[in-house]
Amino acid sequence: MQPNQPISATPAKTVQTKSETWEWIKALVIAGVLVIIIRWFLFSPFIVDGDSMHPNFFTGERLIVNKIVYDIRDPKRGEVIVFHAPEGKDYIKRVIALPGETVKVVGDKVYINGEELAQPFIQAAIDQAVKEGHPYNTLLDFPETKVPEGEIFAMGDNRPNSKDSRTKSVGFVPYNKIVGRAEVIFWPVKKISFIHF
Repeated sequence: MQPNQPISATPAKTVQTKSETWEWIKALVIAGVLVIIIRWFLFSPFIVDGDSMHPNFFTGERLIVNKIVYDIRDPKRGEVIVFHAPEGKDYIKRVIALPGETVKVVGDKVYINGEELAQPFIQAAIDQAVKEGHPYNTLLDFPETKVPEGEIFAMGDNRPNSKDSRTKSVGFVPYNKIVGRAEVIFWPVKKISFIHF
């Protein structure tokens, strides 16, 4: 053996390869953890099933639901929410009346604390029904009732075909049953858009 010659030497390339592999593993683990946190705690995908939100949402559309917004503040009128319905499904509906308010539905008119509510999100559908000589809401009226504290009154935009707070099977929606606020339509691609802005 020659003097000053190392007994064994690991090529620098092998050390570099191991280091790069370890960095990739760390990056993938971090990405996986972030996906789990975002998916389960912050945002969640939701697929629209049924026509209760026509003409604004259609079966098969995919939405992103913001799951933390209502941890920061209470729901607001007009927001589109997803909630756990009593029959074990998740429903998508629109917030109409808030805790402590009185709500009444008579035909196409909705009254909050005795004042008629503007409904721009379905006004075109109401106008079309009037042209055809019939009301848009042919399903259910709702007698004047006070919304309990910690709950909201929600209805589908498709008033003639929506199981919502007007029905005994759904009723008022407690805050703790609300999954979150629908934020974005992300599928189909041609309909990508923000819902609330």
